[in-house]
Amino acid sequence: MVSVPAKRQAVEYLQQTWQYSQRKACRLICQERSTLRYKPSLEKLISDQKLANQLKTLAESHPRYGYLMLHAMLVNQGQHINRKRVYRLYRLLGLQVRTARRKKLKRPRIPMVVPTRPDERWSMDFVSDALINDYRFRVLNIVDDFTKECVGQLVAPSITGQAVVRFLSSLKRRPKTVVVDNGAEFTSKAMLRWGQETGVKLHFIQPGKPTQNALIESFNGEFRNSCLNQHWFASMTEAKVVIEQWRHHYNTERPHSSIDYLPPAEFAARCQVA
Repeated sequence: MVSVPAKRQAVEYLQQTWQYSQRKACRLICQERSTLRYKPSLEKLISDQKLANQLKTLAESHPRYGYLMLHAMLVNQGQHINRKRVYRLYRLLGLQVRTARRKKLKRPRIPMVVPTRPDERWSMDFVSDALINDYRFRVLNIVDDFTKECVGQLVAPSITGQAVVRFLSSLKRRPKTVVVDNGAEFTSKAMLRWGQETGVKLHFIQPGKPTQNALIESFNGEFRNSCLNQHWFASMTEAKVVIEQWRHHYNTERPHSSIDYLPPAEFAARCQVA
């Protein structure tokens, strides 16, 4: 929407440059001549100046308040003022509150200690897929970094931070550290509260550095290649059953090259005995 001062300048330009009459210039820019000829009365100018001073005083006292809050404060003081009038003066005085840009999240790079026993460090991340009817769902993968076991997989259409906490609480095991990225589910208040209550340290990788969580990235690739890409799921129930069957096969039958080609469950059992 073009302001009245801008339209007045356009009319003056047409009159001076092209020698148009005011009537013809207003017709070209679809502007009423009465609006251009309007001059506020002295009382209105005095009233505007008084209101402008009040706005400046309130804005100085409450620098983070916008015009709606300032208008409400004036109304609460007993003044009957149009909100548009407050906004006009608010803009003219340059009192707009600048929205601070969200600072880019920075995580210091802290070297991770190589785990030496089961449940010392887990890694978590999400994988997404779709059913035959294009209904999207997500899978939360949790892997023990030492034994390479898939500790659990949560399959659901939507997974919030609270859902992650409930799933972690339902597991019979608990790690000392969990490596995660900076997704909203992992940085939620529910996750931070769970970490404080259980004593589990949440290790956040640096933004844009998925290689710092390479173990779960490698697992996600294997999971997608050997499970998700091999099946078309007709329903969520079928997806949960097939994914659970794959997890059992991965833990108990599939040899893992980094643990002497033993299945993760067998390697974990040997570690318990030792």
